[in-house]
Amino acid sequence: MIDPQERLLRSLRALPRPVWWLFAGSFVNRFGSFISVFLVLYLVDRGYSAPAAGSVAAAYGVGGLGAAVIGGYLADRIGRRNAIAVSMFSSAVTALVLSQVEGLPGLWLFTALFGLTSDLYRPASAALLTDLVPSERRLVAFAGYRLAINVGFAVGPAVAGVLAERSFMWLFVGEAATSIVLGAVALVALPEGIRTRRREEARGAGLRTVSADRPFVIFLIAVVLAGFVYWQSGAAFPLHLRDNGLSTSVYGLLIGLNATIIVLLELPLMRFVRRFSAPRVIALGVLITGIGFALTALAHSVLPLAATVIVWTFGEIAAAPTSSAYVAEMAPDRLRGRYQGAYGLTFALSNILAPAVGTSLYAWSPSGVWLICGAVSVLSAALIVGLPGGRIRGPHVEPPDVGPEVPGADR
Repeated sequence: MIDPQERLLRSLRALPRPVWWLFAGSFVNRFGSFISVFLVLYLVDRGYSAPAAGSVAAAYGVGGLGAAVIGGYLADRIGRRNAIAVSMFSSAVTALVLSQVEGLPGLWLFTALFGLTSDLYRPASAALLTDLVPSERRLVAFAGYRLAINVGFAVGPAVAGVLAERSFMWLFVGEAATSIVLGAVALVALPEGIRTRRREEARGAGLRTVSADRPFVIFLIAVVLAGFVYWQSGAAFPLHLRDNGLSTSVYGLLIGLNATIIVLLELPLMRFVRRFSAPRVIALGVLITGIGFALTALAHSVLPLAATVIVWTFGEIAAAPTSSAYVAEMAPDRLRGRYQGAYGLTFALSNILAPAVGTSLYAWSPSGVWLICGAVSVLSAALIVGLPGGRIRGPHVEPPDVGPEVPGADR
């Protein structure tokens, strides 16, 4: 009998060559995702207050809202390859322009534009994997894609922290260079993919169906709350490290620790958590995440802070992949894309709220913000645990957004 690990290796080897090119390009691109991670520290270093820096970081999430909608449209209308290339080349230009912008209005505008252009590729990448890989191998393909992204994110922030100590300008140059790499890979090595046409249905019928699904709407609200807590990893958390005398390289290493644990443990632990009801697993994961962030109030040196990261990472491992699978179970077949799109929008919304509100709360009370995170996580978990749904019998094959997440952050 062939053991599960050997079956996995065989399935990976059977993936088409363009899929491997997409893995490689996505690894390089995620490795170079420097700006969003260090944006708050960059702005504070330039003399902006923590709330002002948080408001600029929130503009990145505003751009992400647009990317979730426009990216899917471009993937269908101009083809997957072209959508990826447009996203990567435009984000490279925007990153370099952003590095030269002065004044809050310009920073808000170009940070939102950077959030839009840098995230446009996500729907196209997921759609291209679906186009290229038969249904029986899609789970393996998406798992490999997620692994490539997480490995890149495990290494990238640590390198970015070292570069930031020399000059923050290197972060913008590095992000632009890695975006160009993925854009070039798309044009040279990836097929166009499928261009689809709009399905025939009454105008607005899909939106009405989604908004009338009360359990799904409650779940989306809970995910926004959980995302608000998780995204403090890029908002209040770096400020907490700075105020405790820790360098940007330490922050990069701690964020890299999060991604490293996910790479090593997420898939093995999934076989365990899938034994239980999906809402309970997600609620438990959200609660553990909140505990990890709440403990930050007591952590003021590297080892205790690393312990808090480990705690909230285990919460992420439980909640994030199970949440994506749960959405796939809730969605009617004909509306699966729109359900996943609505789920993806919650990430962008929480990415707006987290820096805007989190940095203001931190300025008000550096300890209180972490206790508030714990309370918000309890509320989110309470909303989720009562939702209908059993065990996820089969993992989803078309996740909405396979980049860092909490219910959140697919890294």
